[in-house]
Amino acid sequence: MDFQYLFKGIVVGLMVSIPLGPIGVLIIQKTIQKGRLAGFISGLGAAVADMFYATVAAFGLGMVLSFIKTQEFYLQLIGSIFLVYVGLRIFLTNPIKQIRGAKKTGKKGMLGDFVSIFFLTASNPIAVFVFVAVFAGASIFGSNPTLRIELFLILGVLLGGALWWYTLSTIINIFRKKFRLKQLFWINKISGIVIAALGFLAFLACFEPIKSFIHT
Repeated sequence: MDFQYLFKGIVVGLMVSIPLGPIGVLIIQKTIQKGRLAGFISGLGAAVADMFYATVAAFGLGMVLSFIKTQEFYLQLIGSIFLVYVGLRIFLTNPIKQIRGAKKTGKKGMLGDFVSIFFLTASNPIAVFVFVAVFAGASIFGSNPTLRIELFLILGVLLGGALWWYTLSTIINIFRKKFRLKQLFWINKISGIVIAALGFLAFLACFEPIKSFIHT
């Protein structure tokens, strides 16, 4: 019976991961530049961050929830600025040098990708409230939630996210082999612009509550 909660967690993990926001674009770009494994490891960073927020939502960790709620503005602000920085860096990077550099850096470079994607995903505090809403609205825990059920759900969220990023990086990698260097150059430019633009929009969104307050 417990495995039904694992399956529910996988579905939730897929629901959260599949919408292609700036993180998705960034992971696609990393897959194109560095290969399937680098894209998948980067995706795992996002999946682990989602698992963290799912854990907070499932266990209702008061102190963490309170910190996230009070520091929401600063977390989003830092995340959006870093996203703009990442986008501009991708735009200005020579993809040929990046591909050669990826071969030299190996596992160290992948660890950096994992950590950077983890913190970028974790800088979106809205995620925890998404999990709270999904868990509560869909009555996923049932009438009598136990520690075992919650752990199966959290593990499912991680597996669902990992499954999506593995699938996406594998599909992108198939087409990656057909790209020429000139196409990679323009893909780098376009993905950099898209990521920076999404980061800038996220930056502007941080100040929407302040604007609403002033107008009222």
